[in-house]
Amino acid sequence: MQRKIITTADGSKTIQIEEWNEQYHSIHGAIQEANHVYIKHGLLFCFDILAGLRPVLKSEDSLNENSRNLSVLEIGFGTGLNCFLTLLEAEKHTVDIQYCGVEAFPISAEEMEALNYVEELQVNERKHVFDQLHLSAWEHDVPLTPHFKLQKQQKLFKDITAKNQFDLIYFDAFGARVQPELWTESIFRIMFDALKTKGVLVTYAAKGSVRRAMQDVGFSVEKLPGPPGKREMLRATKGDDLPF
Repeated sequence: MQRKIITTADGSKTIQIEEWNEQYHSIHGAIQEANHVYIKHGLLFCFDILAGLRPVLKSEDSLNENSRNLSVLEIGFGTGLNCFLTLLEAEKHTVDIQYCGVEAFPISAEEMEALNYVEELQVNERKHVFDQLHLSAWEHDVPLTPHFKLQKQQKLFKDITAKNQFDLIYFDAFGARVQPELWTESIFRIMFDALKTKGVLVTYAAKGSVRRAMQDVGFSVEKLPGPPGKREMLRATKGDDLPF
């Protein structure tokens, strides 16, 4: 399938699949979208829980506010933008993160070099780290910084078998318009099972059918203001009650 690099509204680049007219990130701003959906409403939300700013269920397999570590699963590793932003936040907040990025069709070295996230974020000293995100071996734990360890897995989302393993899921699959099979009850059951109790899933999507599929497998779901170009997004929690 033909892919090309395009520039989004905030100046950051993304990859477009021309046949589908679908992008890896929002055309209204790749970095803006990633920061709003996955960092602000996902990662930093969980950091608040760790810091004790929001109450969590007290149980052995739930998020522990006394700990300073998180396990994150990304559905659609893609350009590595969400991963890179998470790594930067891990270092800033001194939280240890074990990050698992699942991707069936990795981008090429040429596509990686064409992305401009390091320059747009003004972190040129981290260029080698961004490159290593993509060039590191698949299926192995790779320490990238003192607080960030990455494992990339090349597989289809339906083949994920993790159970009670992750605190946070970034659900960043291609949209339901082009890949409706990725937004079904069967996929969200896999996500639900992969999360720990009180674990959190965030996604840019807000369709009613997506929200209902999440609820049908047991998630508690809330609508939040969306990133530029979208009115709403969804955040789901594994459990009967939201963690605040």
